[in-house]
Amino acid sequence: QVQLVESGGGLVQAGGSLRLSCAASGRTFTRHAMGWFRQAPGKELDVVAAITRSGGVTYYADSVKGRFTISRDNAKSTMYLQMNSLKPEDTATYYCAGKESYKLELRDYDYWGQGTQVTVSS
Repeated sequence: QVQLVESGGGLVQAGGSLRLSCAASGRTFTRHAMGWFRQAPGKELDVVAAITRSGGVTYYADSVKGRFTISRDNAKSTMYLQMNSLKPEDTATYYCAGKESYKLELRDYDYWGQGTQVTVSS
């Protein structure tokens, strides 16, 4: 069992930056592929970025490429999402998720955080 807790959301102006963190409990973080998802009101849950358990391979949705960076610190059992050049359309609830896997995973995650709100004003 892995428990995930997100932090770092908030209100920011367009063009600004935020860094989200996802802290994992337990001692199995290094066995888990991880991902960031977001859901805007009235829209589906979409994958934003994902990372393998080693951190060696990453994925980004086209809408965030070049602006967001996913990373992880396995020693701290924490994953991050650095978000730069934020746009109003990035406004959503952001969730971190984990799945025991050696591959890059984009769906069917087993563990989810409670979510953190990101609001970008124009």
